[in-house]
Amino acid sequence: MRSLLSALSVLCFGSATLWAATDGLRAFTSEQARRLAVEESPRPVPTAVLEDQDGVAFSLAEYRGRRLLVDFIYTRCRTICTALGASFARLSNDLAAHGPDGPVLLSISFDPDVDTVAQLRAYADLYHADGKIWRIARVPSKEALAAMLTTFEVVVIPDALGGFQHNAAIHLVDDSGRLARVFGYEEAGLAGDITASIAR
Repeated sequence: MRSLLSALSVLCFGSATLWAATDGLRAFTSEQARRLAVEESPRPVPTAVLEDQDGVAFSLAEYRGRRLLVDFIYTRCRTICTALGASFARLSNDLAAHGPDGPVLLSISFDPDVDTVAQLRAYADLYHADGKIWRIARVPSKEALAAMLTTFEVVVIPDALGGFQHNAAIHLVDDSGRLARVFGYEEAGLAGDITASIAR
């Protein structure tokens, strides 16, 4: 009987720990926990000055009143950024149907020293980013870039080959200028699903 009570105590303690650690069985990874936290508590995005593929300076504040999908890339990336670029190209086509006041796309480089305006233009040309529905940009100020990466919880680690390891996601900034949702990398290919969810 004593061993049965001990086993039940361990089971109850383990269940309570699992419940607490997974936010009520809703988040089993740190990425799921991040997405859940963003959905439950949208946060304002920085108003840093960015520079786009045409050399035009702008701020995220200019997008207030519109929904904005943001990804973080570097133009030399030949792995995950390529997949994100292809997904944004599909999204761009889908969003064109929503007209000039519909949702828009923004790819932000976290490698501004290498990703000059000319590099951004080459990336834009490769994926047919028109600068209206889809803009490619960089944050020239390293301090402002660091603040932006922190807000969006983008982790960037230099690798041994001169590139970067980084997490990949598509971030929804709502029409109030808040980071409101994070679509995971595995959803990046589901352009139609993302379009439907943000066009409401």
